[in-house]
Amino acid sequence: MTTKKTFRSIDPATLPKHFDSPVAELRLADVWEADGTYRYDPSRPREETFVVDTPPPTASGSLHIGHVFSYTHTDVVVRQRRMRGFNIFYPMGWDDNGLPTERRVQNYFHVRTDVRTPYERGLTLPQAAPETMKKEPPRIVSRPNFIELCHKVTREDEQVFKALFRRVGLSVDWRHEYATIDDHCRRTAQLSFLDLHEKGHLYSVFAPTMWDVDFQTAVAQAEVEDRPQSGAFHDIAFAVEGTGEELVIATTRPELLAACVGVTAHPEDPRYQHLFGKTALTPIFRAPVPIFPSPLVDREKGTGILMVCTFGDATDVIWWREQKLPLRQMLGKNGRVLPVTFGEGAWESRDPAAANAAYAPLQGRGVKQARAAVVELLRRDEHAAAPGKGPALRGEPRPIERAVKFYERGDQPLEFVPTRQWFVRLADKKAELLEFGEKIKWHPDYMRLRFRNWTEGLQGDWCISRQRYFGVQFPVWYPLDAEGNPDHSRPLLATREMLPVDPTVDVPPGYEASQRDQPGGFTAESDVFDTWFTSSLTPQISSHWGDDPARHARLFPADLRPQAHDIIRTWAFYTIAKAMLHESSVPWHHIAISGWILDPDRKKMSKSKGNVVTPMHLLDAYSSDAVRYWSASARLGTDTAFDEKVLKIGKRLVTKIWNASKYVLSQSAEVHPISEELDRALLHKLSAVVEDATRSFEEHEFAAALERTEDFFWRWFTDAYLELAKARARGEGGAGEAARGSAVAALRLGLSVLLRLFAPVLPYITDEVWRWVYAEETGEASIHRAKWPSAADFAAVAAPSDPGLLDLAAAAMAAVNKRKSELGASVGRVVSDLALGANAATLARLKPALGDVLTAVRAGAHELVERPELADGEVLVVRCEVEAAAAAAAGAGDACRTSPTRSGAGCTRRRRARPRSTGRSGLRRRISRRSRRRRTRGSWIWRRRRWRRSTSARASSARAWGASFRTSRSGRTRRRWRG
Repeated sequence: MTTKKTFRSIDPATLPKHFDSPVAELRLADVWEADGTYRYDPSRPREETFVVDTPPPTASGSLHIGHVFSYTHTDVVVRQRRMRGFNIFYPMGWDDNGLPTERRVQNYFHVRTDVRTPYERGLTLPQAAPETMKKEPPRIVSRPNFIELCHKVTREDEQVFKALFRRVGLSVDWRHEYATIDDHCRRTAQLSFLDLHEKGHLYSVFAPTMWDVDFQTAVAQAEVEDRPQSGAFHDIAFAVEGTGEELVIATTRPELLAACVGVTAHPEDPRYQHLFGKTALTPIFRAPVPIFPSPLVDREKGTGILMVCTFGDATDVIWWREQKLPLRQMLGKNGRVLPVTFGEGAWESRDPAAANAAYAPLQGRGVKQARAAVVELLRRDEHAAAPGKGPALRGEPRPIERAVKFYERGDQPLEFVPTRQWFVRLADKKAELLEFGEKIKWHPDYMRLRFRNWTEGLQGDWCISRQRYFGVQFPVWYPLDAEGNPDHSRPLLATREMLPVDPTVDVPPGYEASQRDQPGGFTAESDVFDTWFTSSLTPQISSHWGDDPARHARLFPADLRPQAHDIIRTWAFYTIAKAMLHESSVPWHHIAISGWILDPDRKKMSKSKGNVVTPMHLLDAYSSDAVRYWSASARLGTDTAFDEKVLKIGKRLVTKIWNASKYVLSQSAEVHPISEELDRALLHKLSAVVEDATRSFEEHEFAAALERTEDFFWRWFTDAYLELAKARARGEGGAGEAARGSAVAALRLGLSVLLRLFAPVLPYITDEVWRWVYAEETGEASIHRAKWPSAADFAAVAAPSDPGLLDLAAAAMAAVNKRKSELGASVGRVVSDLALGANAATLARLKPALGDVLTAVRAGAHELVERPELADGEVLVVRCEVEAAAAAAAGAGDACRTSPTRSGAGCTRRRRARPRSTGRSGLRRRISRRSRRRRTRGSWIWRRRRWRRSTSARASSARAWGASFRTSRSGRTRRRWRG
């Protein structure tokens, strides 16, 4: 006698009642790491490999919910590609050099750096107390000590970040971890410098540069942002030398009057054409300056004529160069007024003594204090440019609001300060950059316009030098002449074999250490690279460009760059530029742009604004899967308001998957093919979901894939099919073994496919369930190494004769349950007599699933009534008699019966129970019951729909889905509207 094969099942009693997510997350993360679930295999060919250029977060402070949001987007895409069979290269780096780290270390230890301070070996400092920072000045430490402190803090931050990313479930291969300040990254950045220098893309020049007076470093155009600031126009009268005429200039920066080197107006402005070629005299300092025409002048701004200073803005720099004007730099690197002497060098004056007397009190003042002092001087008659015509300040200052340029991390407006800097030539390569940008597939596509607009608006070359400490050093020294002055025109470069080098420690080729800073010897370049100069090499850092050609060929260009839209102008732009200049290649084939997370006031969350939400308590309260669900529900490129209600929806989904999986996998039956028409209809509908989800993932539209999968799971799998088929799966209602086996097989296949569809978004709950049964059946220990669902999963299932049978059966079940609810009975109540009406074609279609419908609604005697007037697919409850509940003994065991109304389209209820309650207490009870029903019915799905619409996270949700019904274990029916 042969033993018939049965499905392997689980005993739900051995499982926890609820999914213990914190315990499972820690356990599964360790299992994945031990099993190498996410490891890259270098032996597989490039065409089977999917390479991710992971954004290295700044290792400074703490991560917030916005980081979890964007990194989850990447991980969802990566997990789906891994299930499709790709060999995934998914590294993680830490961007731990640059100004953010330096500022954190300064505040953490309450220290500042002075290069003249000697090194203290073994220096250890505690975190500074807030009261210490208020009462005591910062401790001065040497540059090497400061760098040691930076390394200490960043290493601690990196471990905290890594723990959070592991908790969130990022499927990173942690063997490929790097920091942008480690030896490998320093070597790659310095090699990039040498290659660009060899190809003629670099130059060093002493020139006006955008300067942050707090950080005291140069900044690049891409790091600058406009901020609205209050200011005022000051109308100042200049004299026209030799004519007795005056001209009035409206300026917002009267403090730069001493640095005025010219006056300009538009060449077609008739008000000032007669002045071109003449000389103006400035008030207070009586400096002679030329008057010249320029088409760059806005005739509608101010009085249409303006003063040119060194330097107020970028246009001043242009005029200074074009007109070969003298340099009168009055602001220092610290933003304070420098000491100067009128009558010497470029500081011309018709009255040097008076000019110096007026200027002396300004020295050492900040910009605001100097402005106020100059305005007071302009109010005095003796400081007018044209004596006898009243004070130079005409009228009172006129308040205005204007955009002022700031370093994106700075607190004070930028100034233009002449310094020596290194630049990469990019302004002359706009056309090439645009061409390479078009070769990349942007997700969403409209983000390419941001790249194009930025590139077309590029105003200058890329300044790559920073006057800071914790960064990658230039591999450069300069020879010193006999007087000990550096010759910047003949830089000494390190060889490739020497990299990485520290020029303050290492010696250039051909020199001895004793020649450092000695006449005839050499001196080190003290600047460090802009942090973007290193970060723009993340594809090459991962591929080991310049060190391992075979590895580089396998990993470059990458397949995907994920990032936020606010750094398109920096990280994306510079990475494209570097790949183009080094290898005439794109750095990656696709770029996926995430939006921002907004606070309740619709403002971007950022640490600098103090409005961030840290994620750890959310992970504890709702689970990592729920937080990932919230993240993956938002479309790429869309700014999303943080809403904790969506986390609750995600947690409900996790709970439902847990409970549904326990039920499905606890069912056992003889193994039979899926033959029943209703079962085949379910899987036919599910196969369409697989096609749609796969197509959405191809376009990086994971939010649409999640929505499609989730809708099917709730609406068709748990709310409809599970209710219809569960009695047959248990062998009830006279179901034969073949029909029972078909139901169990369909449930298990449906659950397997749905778990795999959910797996990229919900890695923990899906892998936990997968390991109960499917791991042994498929040979894949983890769902994350299982195959992504495809048509092959349904190949053995014949197509249904009626693909819409599940819709029809669900509608019939819903109609009966609705009638039960209208009668005040639970959906679990037995129906002793039921009559369903439909037209002949619909009744014929319903017959293959009629047994499942009747057992699902617990109907005994039944009748099918032909109603020709009804539309196809419409089912009417003609008659319904519901048995009394056993618990209703106090109600004299009455029955609830319904009979057709006169039109035959409805039922009326007949009671033999106690009469309706009257009075205030009865009214309160009736109102209370109605209120509870309203609150319960569909409330959570309505909240979710409001969130999706408010964040534009679901453009497709505008279509109405109608109503479906879900029966909970308690027997209540909740109406769930899909929108």
